[in-house]
Amino acid sequence: MDLLQPIIKPYAWGSHEALARLQGREVPSAGPEAELWMGAHPSGPAGLTRRGRATTLLDVVARAPRRELGTSCARLFGDRLPFLLKVLAAERPLSIQVHPDRNQARSAYAAQQAGGGSGPYADDWPKPELLVALSSFEVLAGFRDPAEAARLLAGLGVDALRPVVELLRAGTDESVLSEALRAVLERAPAERAPLVSAVVAASRRLARSAGADASAYGVVERMSHHYPGDLGLVASLLLDHRVLEPGEALFMPPGGLHAYVRGVGVELLANSDNVLRAGLTAKEVNVRELLRVTDPAVRVPVVTPTRVPGPGPTWLYDCPVAEFSLHRVELDGTGGPLVPATGPRVVFCPDGSVRLRSEAGGTKPLRLGPGDCCFLPASDEDVVAEGTGTLFAAGVGHSPDEHGALA
Repeated sequence: MDLLQPIIKPYAWGSHEALARLQGREVPSAGPEAELWMGAHPSGPAGLTRRGRATTLLDVVARAPRRELGTSCARLFGDRLPFLLKVLAAERPLSIQVHPDRNQARSAYAAQQAGGGSGPYADDWPKPELLVALSSFEVLAGFRDPAEAARLLAGLGVDALRPVVELLRAGTDESVLSEALRAVLERAPAERAPLVSAVVAASRRLARSAGADASAYGVVERMSHHYPGDLGLVASLLLDHRVLEPGEALFMPPGGLHAYVRGVGVELLANSDNVLRAGLTAKEVNVRELLRVTDPAVRVPVVTPTRVPGPGPTWLYDCPVAEFSLHRVELDGTGGPLVPATGPRVVFCPDGSVRLRSEAGGTKPLRLGPGDCCFLPASDEDVVAEGTGTLFAAGVGHSPDEHGALA
């Protein structure tokens, strides 16, 4: 069992307080802290100490994948830990984005490498995601129904959007949503600033009304303070607006367009950093590739956790992917065998004081406090969790036999 030194990503949208408070550091932090990475992705592998020597989880797994990952995991994923556990701390909105599936990522990354290596793909892996709220977490997740999107855009009373509204109303299936997104993002440069200005002004007025859509328009107004003039403000009205309460979760399949607006949450994803952006960003928006990857039929499901046996009250956030699974454990002073019991695991403790020990012996017990995390290799089975507090335990997901080809 290895205590991890997670990596903090200082993206501009991050909080100055949330991660520092979680880890018991001085608040506020000197700069924005957006993501806490507890995994083995090459662009941010967590540190650890093995046999008195500082190393990274990436190197540990690469040196002995069968010992660290287990035979079945290594057979499926090679020398790569298949999941990445994070804490997100969004003080301002993230970009509207989408992630590829496995076949899209493999083919696009290979073509990119053959063409010189420059492009939007960071690796050849898919990036399905699970988000579990630690605080109230506001999201834009998946497209709205075409008729609902048409009603919201028409409600703005902006003449320049009439062709998009008519397109949505004339459509016969979800593909019309991709066409509406294209019509927004490919707006002629001279038309963009006046369009965004008119949409923000109308949204500001409607957000102060007593209408049923006031909250949807209010998101546009709030995001406009961070991304003035961005066409993503218009595109955001095509997306479903939700607020997750602590413990609630969303599963984001590949192809699902989304943006995380504000909040703190645990995110578990396939071990990839592939992102294609549609707006709310200063980075490149590759409309052609974005639309190729986006699946307008994707509806983002709320994941209702299932109570399962564990060392205390334990819930499984079940997702139909091979790369990851997530359990939440609420220890109440008792203890018992940790789940998942086998395979590689990363365990994160957001609160409390928890002790992990191996029933088989041979390794020292490990104590986790607020903000601590650790790696349990496949060779460490029969781990017992004791104490009081919360644990999130990430492990490998369903086998391909259960859910077909890898996601």
